[in-house]
Amino acid sequence: MLTTIWRAQALFLPEASDYISHSLAETLSLVRPIEDSIYVKGLQKEAKDNKLAINAGIHEPGDDKKSGKIKNTSIWISEDGEIIERYKKLHLFDMNLTNGPQAHESDVFEEGMEIVPPLQTPVGLVGLLICFDLRFPEVPLSLKRQGAQIITYPSAFTVPTGKAHWEILLRARAIETQSYVVAAAQAGHHNEQRVTYGHSLIIGPWGDILAELGGEFNGPEIATATIDLTVVNKLRQEVPLKRRTDVYPEL
Repeated sequence: MLTTIWRAQALFLPEASDYISHSLAETLSLVRPIEDSIYVKGLQKEAKDNKLAINAGIHEPGDDKKSGKIKNTSIWISEDGEIIERYKKLHLFDMNLTNGPQAHESDVFEEGMEIVPPLQTPVGLVGLLICFDLRFPEVPLSLKRQGAQIITYPSAFTVPTGKAHWEILLRARAIETQSYVVAAAQAGHHNEQRVTYGHSLIIGPWGDILAELGGEFNGPEIATATIDLTVVNKLRQEVPLKRRTDVYPEL
């Protein structure tokens, strides 16, 4: 009898997987250049030792030293342990709900200024996005036009917005781009002020949920799914979403 052993080719980690702090002062004190980050170096070693590509959300010092702001970055580490792509979050989460959560990411983070083209990986052409980018379909549609087959949303969603919009937005992004969507999410209580929604999801290009984790942190959890690019190609061929760029601009 022959036994086939399946081996993961890529690991997806959440937004801010290096740390979630108690305060702005702590956030600024913890941030390190990528080449000096013990955490990133550790990920690179694990990637190389295990021949496993890794996508992770991290903090980096900002480009504008006078502003004092930092970067919210998604990095792709190759199976050889090299950082081959970095994406800086385009859309920052500013929210002032009456009797609800407050968020002012623009006080802390620099805005990204470009859509990073999809990169070739062991699991397909991957487009990198982060968390609040989920609310803006223009960017994943642009990535799909550039050939993306998988779109990532490492996230740290709040509980109220997560309950209302997390699953429906992720499934919508998968359906409209006919792509796999991988959304690794922070979960549970981080400190007395910070709770994140969790519910990491892997969604197929038809909008079907392939894997999901819970909303509470009870120790590390891993969800797995098979990425079958023939499903992407077949769906795009059989249900072509022909955009009317003669009527409206191409994204």
